[in-house]
Amino acid sequence: MIRLGRQYRIISKLIEIGTAIICRIDKADLDKVSRTGPLILFANHINSLEVPLIFSHLQPRPITAMAKAESWDNPLFYWLFNVWKLIPVRRGEADMTAIRKSLSMLKEGYIFGISPEGTRSRGGQLNRALPGIVPIALRSKAPLQPVAHWGGEAFPENIKRLRRTDFHIRVGKPFFLESQGERVTSEVRQKMVDEMMYQMAKLLPESYRGYYADLEKATEKYLRFT
Repeated sequence: MIRLGRQYRIISKLIEIGTAIICRIDKADLDKVSRTGPLILFANHINSLEVPLIFSHLQPRPITAMAKAESWDNPLFYWLFNVWKLIPVRRGEADMTAIRKSLSMLKEGYIFGISPEGTRSRGGQLNRALPGIVPIALRSKAPLQPVAHWGGEAFPENIKRLRRTDFHIRVGKPFFLESQGERVTSEVRQKMVDEMMYQMAKLLPESYRGYYADLEKATEKYLRFT
């Protein structure tokens, strides 16, 4: 059993309370997230609100994620990210140390969170995803589960006007990613992550689906549902 430190639990609870004050959170779907065992949760990326919000409202489930290594240069982030046991990653290269650490923590039973888009969409519409999650999913053999959210794009303007933000969360069905015996080329990796993202797009209102708006193009060749 993973033991969460006192600082981890206190900080997570404070953020849970704080986000519940500034947002009206439609979070019933979070109950669909497994309470035990390794899991890769992948979500859309709108701004800096969704990570602490979803992270704290999934507690006491232990969660980790990658964060850019430069963040550790900031003393506050250095302390906070170490308490949360986040994994520093060097951007723009294949950081094998970060990948090995991710695989190790998945094996321990952590949730590994990631936003495959790799950058904020700000307006809320999905960008085309990058395939960096594919090697971790294939090597770990951990189940994946999509988490879609919307409403957070209004947060910056709402907070200026002292208004609460309506934040909606939907969780999809878990599945495994499998190569079906094919050589996993860069083209295959992109097809795999596109199939994953269509599962997320199905959870979103049509106006948020962006690159993945045409659900008729969705395939499930590399997905095995549990």
